[in-house]
Amino acid sequence: MADIIYTFEGHVYLNITNACPCKCEFCIRNNGDSVGDAETLWFTGHSPSLDEIKSEIDSFDFSPYSDEIVFCGYGEPTCAYGNLISSAKYLKEKMPECKLRINTNGLSDLLNKKSTADEICSVFDIVSISLNAPTSEKYIELCHPSFGDRAYPAILKFAEECASHKDVVTKFSVVDVISPEDIKECKKIAEEIGVPLRVRNYTAE
Repeated sequence: MADIIYTFEGHVYLNITNACPCKCEFCIRNNGDSVGDAETLWFTGHSPSLDEIKSEIDSFDFSPYSDEIVFCGYGEPTCAYGNLISSAKYLKEKMPECKLRINTNGLSDLLNKKSTADEICSVFDIVSISLNAPTSEKYIELCHPSFGDRAYPAILKFAEECASHKDVVTKFSVVDVISPEDIKECKKIAEEIGVPLRVRNYTAE
């Protein structure tokens, strides 16, 4: 079994699935089997069950990291939607004061064939959405989503719906593998929706 909980640069992360509808050119999964103190983030045979996730939560000491717990591993967390929501609720029950963040590609509605922003925002305090490109065409070229040209509009719709929850911090991110001009255009899109944009540095290890 791969690591479900791991730490990296002073933060704690939950890795609950390896499934993802994208094959991003810059994906950290292309660089190795693990990040931080994880031995491996690749599951063999099956993704973890809710009971397995809960067991790891129960045995892990979150006290040094209780300011923020992040759902982000070697897969898109919303691919394991039921386990995502249930384990987030479980963490909130155990640690009501903890801040939960999800790092997502924003394709949850297409993955789960329903609107998901409201439910995600009911359990998460921070929703970080990977925008990654200023147009649908460039997004397809960079991220190769299985949903084709339906992907980019779905990301923007999901971000708008999350941003409508004023008690939740919604933000976009892009990786600096794209041009400065494209980053500038992404900032305009973020401003139009009313969420901040973070530019992440890409490091190929």
